[in-house]
Amino acid sequence: VRKLLRHGADKVAINTAAVRDPELIRAAAGEFGSQAIVLAIDARRESGARGWHVYIEGGRRPTELDAVGWAERGCSLGAGEVLLTSMDFDGTKDGYDLELTRAVGDAVPVPVIASGGAGTPAHMAEAVDPSLGNADAALAASVFHYSDFSIDDVKNEFVARGLPVRIARS
Repeated sequence: VRKLLRHGADKVAINTAAVRDPELIRAAAGEFGSQAIVLAIDARRESGARGWHVYIEGGRRPTELDAVGWAERGCSLGAGEVLLTSMDFDGTKDGYDLELTRAVGDAVPVPVIASGGAGTPAHMAEAVDPSLGNADAALAASVFHYSDFSIDDVKNEFVARGLPVRIARS
């Protein structure tokens, strides 16, 4: 964490290391401030299960941790944000897992970044809509890499829905 922050990072996301040693969150937040520590959670709904389990090691290894409970615990230890990736929706371009995103967004007192599933500007707006996903931000990657739509398209969708968005002034 120290090395990354000293080299210019504003925040450091921690997933596997935090699951293996939750006190890492408390120690890092204590030394660098909660605003610099992001709890990254890769979550997947287990078949027949009501909730979602946390996965580690890049989504390759399941844990018994409940994703919502882990988000709450991570925040109580000092995480200042949650980066929440739905492994079920990631790469589908079918939209975010709004049920998961809302469950975590409603449970924690820190900003939640929805990840996994963006396919349209409407999906991103749904993720941050307080009545739907209730996230504070939405992450998207491939749709921008492959120019499926532009950042301006997303901002226009937010404006059309009355959602807050930063508009650049020239």
